[in-house]
Amino acid sequence: MRDNQLIMYLYQRFCWLDDGLQARLHDRGWPDVSRAQSMVMVNVLSGHVRPAEIARRMGVSRQAIHTTIAQLVEMGILTLEPDPDDRRQRRVSVTEYGARMRSDAQQAMDAASAAVKAALGEARYDALLDALEADWGPVPTGRPLA
Repeated sequence: MRDNQLIMYLYQRFCWLDDGLQARLHDRGWPDVSRAQSMVMVNVLSGHVRPAEIARRMGVSRQAIHTTIAQLVEMGILTLEPDPDDRRQRRVSVTEYGARMRSDAQQAMDAASAAVKAALGEARYDALLDALEADWGPVPTGRPLA
């Protein structure tokens, strides 16, 4: 049944996009980053800058996120600084070097989007974006809704 394939198709297409992004960045001389590092970058660029929040959104431990962030800091892509709103917290931000990398990443994603639009046609591409942007409701937990 095709309905059972949704997660597989979504994951395959995500990997297709990320693999293309990584290859293009590599070809432009940027350091290779892992999928986890790439996902941290997506979260930071989406405005999620506290490590605990990024860990929650990615479904991994705070320890794993701190390790991944430390790797990106060592690469010069991110910085980790005290949160001015809560000194007990830290915030992640993109360095100037990271911003230049992000600019190339955006160009790579623009090219990938154009490739998908060319493959699907404009109407199917727009329908895909509409479906992905739609509110899918609460996360299905298998538990009765109260």
